[in-house]
Amino acid sequence: MREITLDSPFGRLAGWRRDGGGARVLALHGWLDNADSFAPLAAHLPGLDLVAIDMPGHGASAHLPPAADYTMAGFARAGFAMADSLGWDRFDLLAHSLGGAVASVMAAARPERVNRLLLVESLGALAEREDRTAERLRDAFKAFAAPRRPLRVFPDIATAVRARMQANGLSEPVARLLVERGIVPTQDGAGGRGYAWRSDPRLTLPTAIRISESQVRDLVAGIQCPVRVVYANPAPAYFPDVLRHARAGCLQRGEVVVMDGSHHLHMEDPAGVAAAIGDFFGR
Repeated sequence: MREITLDSPFGRLAGWRRDGGGARVLALHGWLDNADSFAPLAAHLPGLDLVAIDMPGHGASAHLPPAADYTMAGFARAGFAMADSLGWDRFDLLAHSLGGAVASVMAAARPERVNRLLLVESLGALAEREDRTAERLRDAFKAFAAPRRPLRVFPDIATAVRARMQANGLSEPVARLLVERGIVPTQDGAGGRGYAWRSDPRLTLPTAIRISESQVRDLVAGIQCPVRVVYANPAPAYFPDVLRHARAGCLQRGEVVVMDGSHHLHMEDPAGVAAAIGDFFGR
């Protein structure tokens, strides 16, 4: 893998490329993760021209300007900007969690550009009940107006790794991969050396507007390319089994694989996920 940077309307975007000469695959990571989310899986997919990019506000990529919001449509536009910078007209998408929601929007919005869609632990975006629209807006605007809390500074990388393990139930090697790309040296409160997250703190603020479940299903039904979804068993509480299979049932050309694992199963069990992917990108 070699590090790359892309110039885009969303600022400088950082990531890596592992060119195996095969299908062009753009990999989109999850919320508060980064491009190294796909490093373990890349070793098991040697034939692909695989590009993993830190999405705006994540990892080593630029943060959006203060007046700009992080939205699903905005992330999707950034995904196409990545492909444009690579000179890719048509390509495949490999995506996890938030990245899968973004990839779903991309495939529905520009079907002429997306050949195939492989999603891990995601299909469509998080939805909101229509009767909570005003309440969500009020919560979001209140959070936007509140003073920003200073970033947490860790005394060393090991402490940051333990914090990430605790937050997401990750194993130490997996957490370390994400942390080492996701932190930057800084000063601690006593004036000494420390480490802080690189990601934009605004990514943790409430989302002002979410679409309804019926709108999500309409979006999923609008995806025209072949889709394979890899779900972990057990299902997370926010995306229960009934809901995720109902969404998959809306796909025009979809198939579902369920395997035992956790939300980051593409990192914790990359060989198993690679087996579930199989020849999907070579069809």
